[in-house]
Amino acid sequence: MRCVVTGATGYIGGRLAPRLAAEGHDVRCVVRNPDKVRDVPWAQQVEIVRGDVLDEESMRRACAGADVLYYLVHSLSEKGFAAVDRQAAMISAQAAREAGVSRIVYLGGMHPDGVELSEHLASRAEVGEIFLRSGVPTVVLQAAVILGSGSASFEMLRYLTERLPVMLTPSWVHHRVQPIAIRDVLHYLVRVVTLPHEVNRTFDIGGPDVLTYLQMMEGFAEVADLPRRAMLPVPVLTPRLSSHWVNLVTPVPRSTAVPLIDSLVHEVVAGEHDIDTFVPQPEGGLTSFRRAVSLALARIGSGQVETRWSGANASYAPSDPLPSDPEWAGGTVYTDVRERPSTASADNVWHIVTGIGGERGWYSFPLGWWARGVLDRLFGGVGLRRGRRDADSLKVGDALDWWRVEECLDDTSDHRDAADLAPGERLLRLRAEMKAPGLAWLELRVAPTAQGSLYRQRAIFFPHGLAGHAYWRVIAPFHVLVFGGMERRIVAAAERAERGEDPDPPTGLVARLKDRRARRDAERARPAVRTGT
Repeated sequence: MRCVVTGATGYIGGRLAPRLAAEGHDVRCVVRNPDKVRDVPWAQQVEIVRGDVLDEESMRRACAGADVLYYLVHSLSEKGFAAVDRQAAMISAQAAREAGVSRIVYLGGMHPDGVELSEHLASRAEVGEIFLRSGVPTVVLQAAVILGSGSASFEMLRYLTERLPVMLTPSWVHHRVQPIAIRDVLHYLVRVVTLPHEVNRTFDIGGPDVLTYLQMMEGFAEVADLPRRAMLPVPVLTPRLSSHWVNLVTPVPRSTAVPLIDSLVHEVVAGEHDIDTFVPQPEGGLTSFRRAVSLALARIGSGQVETRWSGANASYAPSDPLPSDPEWAGGTVYTDVRERPSTASADNVWHIVTGIGGERGWYSFPLGWWARGVLDRLFGGVGLRRGRRDADSLKVGDALDWWRVEECLDDTSDHRDAADLAPGERLLRLRAEMKAPGLAWLELRVAPTAQGSLYRQRAIFFPHGLAGHAYWRVIAPFHVLVFGGMERRIVAAAERAERGEDPDPPTGLVARLKDRRARRDAERARPAVRTGT
């Protein structure tokens, strides 16, 4: 079958597309920016087309000749998201109907009947109804909490449990939830294409365990070999207040925490299991909660996280200026440019550059980065805690703390002309997603020289209004600490690596914390080796 997948840059779509291809389907991925999937391992197995669910013409082209449309798009963090999702669903449904698509598959949220739903859940339900009434046979799979390495639900559960030995527990943690492992969600998504043509309905999908969120946190602590957590009930901690708490404690920003918590305000337990009539369960049965947690932790420990919630959306529009645009295209542009020659090879410098962020940090003024991250979280931004998808590799679209990888070109890239690179030069360009009165980038370049290499670093800022100009002038005096220190320490780390030394030798408390995390991650990774997961 020819399957069209929207949302292929997201958490679910980025895992579904290669599995559909492995099943022998012809897969067409519709993405707004094809560069975001340029570096994924499965890019050559699928057809990648530029398109947008809000663009009627591009959806008509995407659906042409297709048998199945997978709709995996949500806009929950945008203002007026319900209206946006409604319009996008109607455009996509019409395009599918006109193209003669025989099946639409939509992944929505499980919700109880007969109660007033939150705006987020109501929007998900409305999108499902639009497809069910579209005239194209539709399967709407409704899931509650999805457990998997890199999922927002799992990250929220993980960090709340790991970081809070004493937890303030609002009333919603006592509501029952039926979580489901990501591998089981993907199993159902792949298999529903075989359903009879006349099937046009919703199906609840859930794992074998029904637990309260409190029991899920306690179960996570046991699987992760953490001490038992103390619970302090706080009835006045409303969902909205809880989202602020989650924003401060976990990497999940408030914009994402709100819909996650809204989905837990009511009990979310499958009302039926009719999907079993049409789709057999995975071999060995559905994945238990504890096994789902164990598998996710093993994936995280071994660095084998396919997709991550933070990679789904970028906070900029295609019409935004680029740092390569001429100055007249974007008005005033502030820059901080530095370069430093190194005796280290370009390979070693590039290895350090592509390993920045996350656990390794930014090689400069840690207190300053930490303080800026805290301020960003307080104002509803992403802060520094998103970390990295992979400790040693980056691809376009990856979230990297408060940055997004906009370009990553090594010396073998086929896309060098657009970046104006010299022969052998490599480029990492990061776009800031922090709260700031303007647009910001950080470019890191490495070029080979006869003596070793040359490291170039450029910070770019497009101010918005008077506040943007004032912002740059206030932070400019700190650049010598932030960007100057970064330039010196990246080169120094590469030269240590050139000599065969540890490029980033930890000391004091940092050393103890890194050693403890390394031992814990190694322990978690061992079951994955024994069980082949």
